[in-house]
Amino acid sequence: MNKIKHSQPLMRVEGLSKRYNEADALAVNHINFELAAGEILALLGPSGCGKTTTLRMLAGFEQPNAGRIYLHEQDVTDLPPQKRNIGIVFQDYALFPHMTLLRNVTFAMRHVPKEALTDKAMEWLKLVGLTDYAKRYPHELSGGQQQRVALARTLAAEPKLVLLDEPFSNLDAALRETTRKEMRELFKQAGTSVILVTHDQAEAMTFADKVGVMQQGQLVQLDTPQQVYQNPANAFVAKFLGHTNLLLGQAQGYLAQTPLGSINLNNPHEGEVHLSLRPENLALTPCDDPQAAKVVDRQFRGHDYLYLLEQDGLQYCAITPSYNYFELNSRVALKSTHCASILPD
Repeated sequence: MNKIKHSQPLMRVEGLSKRYNEADALAVNHINFELAAGEILALLGPSGCGKTTTLRMLAGFEQPNAGRIYLHEQDVTDLPPQKRNIGIVFQDYALFPHMTLLRNVTFAMRHVPKEALTDKAMEWLKLVGLTDYAKRYPHELSGGQQQRVALARTLAAEPKLVLLDEPFSNLDAALRETTRKEMRELFKQAGTSVILVTHDQAEAMTFADKVGVMQQGQLVQLDTPQQVYQNPANAFVAKFLGHTNLLLGQAQGYLAQTPLGSINLNNPHEGEVHLSLRPENLALTPCDDPQAAKVVDRQFRGHDYLYLLEQDGLQYCAITPSYNYFELNSRVALKSTHCASILPD
């Protein structure tokens, strides 16, 4: 597993493990990571991988079977949720329907003197662009506006850390993208540290400074979105973060011989290698050779096409700009345009 080190992390997690029943496998299996102040981490993985259990242990809703959780070097593993100074934004926002937006925000500000509550709450509503809606009730707002209120209420408690549990899943696609961008900007503006749990790869890649990919309770890779995508730790990570072509090859230095011909490698190697080649790094050109790859499926995705190709009994995927159009059953030559990543055995 890749680790990113910081001299004074806001949070440090050591050997965190959780088993719900004695006969069950570990839901979370000895994970370690650090989070710097002002940093955003996304825990990414499929359902059942342990990411939500990890979040619940960080919040204090679940007790680990092993491991420790430190905030500013203070051991908070055994502290109840209300004593950890951690804010949580739930999937359903959990706003009080009978309270105005202003009251929803002031409810979280128990540390603020009563005479200063309204002015301070209005500052938080201003931060999320909702001062004109202060006297409205949650049901009078759109989903994106409700989410911003939930964020303002969470930030108003001035937590050391904010945990987000699939916070964008109830929004439609267009609203999800804009709200995600706005929330990232707000967190960065406030200097707030964040841990996001999601199964959405695009969400993790665009929202977070670091991505931690979880597989069967283990944190299998932790790095920047670019590194995780371009240099996956294993085949699971390569396939989970979008489409990829998994190839076998014989490497000699920075070059490998594969069923697709010679492919450049991201690192030198000798002997057999398992490779990941992203579909956007596979170029297609028209070809009359009956032995060339055949286009067996095509998906139009607006800005690009996703092609499924077949050659010598093997299948590959390629992504091309939408102006590169190839008919079904036509023949194309395949050529890699970028280095393939070597996957550890």
